[in-house]
Amino acid sequence: MGLRFEPIWFDSLGAKSACTFITTDDVSILLEPGVAIMHKSFPASFSEKKAWYDEGYRRICDAIKKADMLISSHYHYDHYLDDDLELFKNKTLVLKNPNEFINDAQYQRAKKFIEELTAYYEIKDDELKPSTAMLVNYENPFENLPLARKMDYGDYNTRKQQLMKKGKKWFDARVKKWDEHQVLSEIESNDITILFGENKEMMMGETLIRCSKPLFHGIEFARVGWVYATIIEHRGKKFMHTSDICGPMIEDYAAFIIRENPDILIMDGPPTYMYGYMLATMNLKRTINNGLHILRNVDANPIIYDHHLTRDPLYIKRTQPVWDAAETFDKKLTTAAEYLGKRPVVLNKR
Repeated sequence: MGLRFEPIWFDSLGAKSACTFITTDDVSILLEPGVAIMHKSFPASFSEKKAWYDEGYRRICDAIKKADMLISSHYHYDHYLDDDLELFKNKTLVLKNPNEFINDAQYQRAKKFIEELTAYYEIKDDELKPSTAMLVNYENPFENLPLARKMDYGDYNTRKQQLMKKGKKWFDARVKKWDEHQVLSEIESNDITILFGENKEMMMGETLIRCSKPLFHGIEFARVGWVYATIIEHRGKKFMHTSDICGPMIEDYAAFIIRENPDILIMDGPPTYMYGYMLATMNLKRTINNGLHILRNVDANPIIYDHHLTRDPLYIKRTQPVWDAAETFDKKLTTAAEYLGKRPVVLNKR
């Protein structure tokens, strides 16, 4: 059988999600098993949005039942489900570490989710496994982005410096909260296993599953927090799911993708539906340049370019150089809908 992947639900199908099913000879893995209804400005009626959400929810629940392992890179509702705890019986859940590199809202969601699972499955004290992943010292994460740090932003340089100073102040406040939070533990019981993903490697037969270090959800010091990417390798074939790095916007994350050089790449795009509001022109330019760099330097074929991006009727126009480069470099760059032989729903609404 080898390594196979199947997009389960994505934004291009009409509801927010990046859910993907991976199977190898050793294990079945469901990545990002969550779904959320489209935002108010999405060009469709509420009844259409609700129907797409309902279909996505059904498909994801069906996929959960077939999976051995579920991986959720963060606690946004389009990346995890928390309303049917019975679905997780006899599953391994690989979740974002709730104890560090997390914003306040997601910590509260994580705490509620893990505590409800603990109560539902009647977890005993000896089944709690304190996480060993927490860092002792939290360095400024921007210092670990050498490519982004040396970027010349031209007229935007002064503004960039101001934003990084404010971001560091926000980060320091989060560190203080992580030190004060109740520490949540991993769980290993007969009914459910919960692991925290960042920096973790898991070997299942001949299948290697790797979760990256914490990555910013978008730009440096994005207030929505951190995520991690997932890499799955089996018999010489490599699959990579970037999670929500938004393009990527950060040059060092593009370099990370290129170093991994996967055979199959699922890469979320920039949230162009927020262009001029939460997506600045400079960051859109960075995303496009990073996309061009990736297309020139990775062997991945196909590349699924979806999530965030396909919420915008103008997503092709706003990222046109990336699509043009895919043709130039003979890469199959496609949305999940098109990969499945369908048309992205947002293009039907222009």
